[in-house]
Amino acid sequence: MGEGAWLIGFLLVQRLAELVLARRNTARLRAEGAVEFGAGHYPVMVTLHAAWWLALAWFGHDRPVNLGWLALFVLLQAARVWVIASLGGRWTTRVMVLPGAELVARGPYRWLKHPNYLVVALEIAVVPLALGLPGVALTFTLANAALLAWRIRSENRALAWSAGAGPQPEANASATLANGYPRR
Repeated sequence: MGEGAWLIGFLLVQRLAELVLARRNTARLRAEGAVEFGAGHYPVMVTLHAAWWLALAWFGHDRPVNLGWLALFVLLQAARVWVIASLGGRWTTRVMVLPGAELVARGPYRWLKHPNYLVVALEIAVVPLALGLPGVALTFTLANAALLAWRIRSENRALAWSAGAGPQPEANASATLANGYPRR
């Protein structure tokens, strides 16, 4: 098995473990009355991330790994853990608001409004570059930028709603939270 296969395998195990954590947190938040915003973009996000992983697996499984890009990837994993730990039980893969809850203002959220999105955006570029796949890096970086513009608008609506200044969530929305509450 090539170096690329090990990195791609790690990503698969990591993402599946994160989905288990996200589902557990989402279920608990829903039970507590959390409201989901932007449910319409969620299937698009899942599709984008699955396509990214499949492109890596298809084109990069037998590729060597560039150690410089791998070092940056390792730093990004430390940042990912910091984000998830800072959000604790609020971390999910959906945009959720728990009415009355204070916004997270610890960890990287002290300085950045959306640190998880920064980590993910960098990963989407760095992993393909580590595998010598600049076309995959460019394609998915651009697609992710468009998706993040949509998702961040959803989080900003959620923040406005939680502060009592924004529109109600979509009529078909169910209760949930994603990558933490948006910060003011």
